[in-house]
Amino acid sequence: MKRISKLLIDLAFFLEGSPRYKKAKAFFYNLLENEEYKYKKYFDYFMIFLVLSSVAIIIEEVTHPVDKWLVIYDVYIVTAIFIVEYLLRLWVYNDSRKIIIEEFEQSIFLEKEFDTKKVLKEIIKKKFEYIISPLAIIDLLAILPSYRELRILRIFVLFRVFKLLRYSRSITQFLQVLSSKKIELITLLFLVAFIVLISGISIYVFEEHKNPSINSLFDAFYWSLVTISTVGYGDITPVTTEGRSITLIVILTGIGLISFATSIIVSAFSEKMSEIKEHRILSNIEKLESYYLLCGYSHLCELLANRLKREKKSFVIVDNDGKRVNNALQKEYLAIKGDASDREFLMKLGIEKKVSAVISLTSEDMHNIFITLNVRSISKSVPIIVRTFDKNAYKKLKLAGADYIISPYDVAGLIASKIIEQPIAIEAITNILSEKKNAVCDQVEVLKGSLLENRKVGEINFDRYKILLLGIVREDEKNRIPHKKKFFFNPDDDFILRQNDILIIMGYNISISNFKSIVTESSLEHVRKKR
Repeated sequence: MKRISKLLIDLAFFLEGSPRYKKAKAFFYNLLENEEYKYKKYFDYFMIFLVLSSVAIIIEEVTHPVDKWLVIYDVYIVTAIFIVEYLLRLWVYNDSRKIIIEEFEQSIFLEKEFDTKKVLKEIIKKKFEYIISPLAIIDLLAILPSYRELRILRIFVLFRVFKLLRYSRSITQFLQVLSSKKIELITLLFLVAFIVLISGISIYVFEEHKNPSINSLFDAFYWSLVTISTVGYGDITPVTTEGRSITLIVILTGIGLISFATSIIVSAFSEKMSEIKEHRILSNIEKLESYYLLCGYSHLCELLANRLKREKKSFVIVDNDGKRVNNALQKEYLAIKGDASDREFLMKLGIEKKVSAVISLTSEDMHNIFITLNVRSISKSVPIIVRTFDKNAYKKLKLAGADYIISPYDVAGLIASKIIEQPIAIEAITNILSEKKNAVCDQVEVLKGSLLENRKVGEINFDRYKILLLGIVREDEKNRIPHKKKFFFNPDDDFILRQNDILIIMGYNISISNFKSIVTESSLEHVRKKR
């Protein structure tokens, strides 16, 4: 026994310290169980194909002999995959090594002997929990139809169809909705069984020797169930007054039970509908590679969303008001109800990896400050743009970590004053910014190894690319202030460009797109040469 105990402990610690083992187990867990894993849907499609094809082969085989290669495909390939899948699900269900390590640590701490029997019992108990679960039983029974020596086993083909429950999210959600009303449905089932029992026995007592269609208690129960469900085939009808009286009561009871069942299902879906919608929206967000996070669906947010949609840029709207979220959804925007000042909610949206910038546009400065603090506590690098109404909030937002602060009133006042002084120039700039004249103002980053890096401004022929250089934005390295940038308007020809500098340029869309692609391609070419 000591040798077995030592072997178990050594194996557990070896697996615990093996990154390859953990990586492999995490991969199969995600592939089999994690709905958010991006490759799971391909696995599900593959398994659905296997299930449908094997079912089609077995059904065809009932009346016609099938080709030998189809039998080999079904018996060896499909069945082997089903068996491997079953064993993998059994493997990833829990971590047996943690049970062993936990018992070992307890035995060291309490200075007692390692209890091998207790550990093995716990491991078997955990695995048995999975084996007797409904879906695991379906998986196991779905393997049986491949054994063709006993034709009766082909009835288990039904369990292969049930396997589709694993791979269809819609069916799974439907079952989850029903399971939320499990108590009500069980109560309804017992009530139906009770009424069928009472009415069946009653009709049997009154009509057994008088009605030629009722020859056994089974016929009476059959009549009762058909009547209570309001199906009424008409193959059995009562002939006595007592039997007809019972029929009237059963019909009325059946209508009430059907109404009760319908109300249970409708209420279950009503309660779960918001959760299902949220789950689907989160799935759509998960599919995005990167997106802008717009907090607060205000009028300004709607204008921004319109522009981002026109420019075909991905964005997600977050608001804690369900009505505003529905308004955004009606405009076919990707919107979800939630509080952006909630850390867990932002983590669920993948703010660390996928959010390109956060734009907080709620109508309350204090809420914008909380959102900024929350975002900055999660990510130090994601740009944060905030709208504010109160000048006193400006400094607080800066301290909270906002990169850019916009005051609509200040911007409107500035533009109004400039329009008075230079109406034509402001109109031209407005047209450029709104792209009404097809000329736009844009930015280009100096990428590592690109044709811009370590080049003087005078060496770059911007006229050749049909663009105009307005200025350059550079990190303020001199004052060593994080995220502090300095703008160089119309730089001299001797100005040397560095990596991460931002060029502010103006030109037509086609010219700017062409210049951006050339800069990106030159950087990629540099990377390829280094390899």
